[in-house]
Amino acid sequence: MSTKKETKETKKTKKTKETKETKESQAPAPELEGFQRKHLRGLAHSFNALVQVGKDGVTDGVIEATKQALLDHELIKVRMVQPEDKKAMAADIAKRSRAALCGLIGHNVVLYRPHPKKPTIVLAQRKAPARGDQDG
Repeated sequence: MSTKKETKETKKTKKTKETKETKESQAPAPELEGFQRKHLRGLAHSFNALVQVGKDGVTDGVIEATKQALLDHELIKVRMVQPEDKKAMAADIAKRSRAALCGLIGHNVVLYRPHPKKPTIVLAQRKAPARGDQDG
């Protein structure tokens, strides 16, 4: 009798976790302006690639690893080994992982996706023009 109760509770817990993970992973990629992408590329300059795309191309395993790395770090580099079309591959990785494509530097892709609950990276904001700089 107690095992049935435990099983029901376990199923409820699993469904709740799956629903939360699905909602978080379904969030659209953030829309970034050029100066924000530039700021993020600068932050990622010293990073090493956390994910590597091999000869098999963009597989489900690569996408899952990318999603997990984005969840852990928010801003990551992905290294592509001998891509046929690196721009298309970079766009595909960004789209499938629901991340913003910040840049393509050589064979490295810089991706950004804020943490769904506790974002740590503060995006750059455009400064308001000074009062003397306005035409009029």
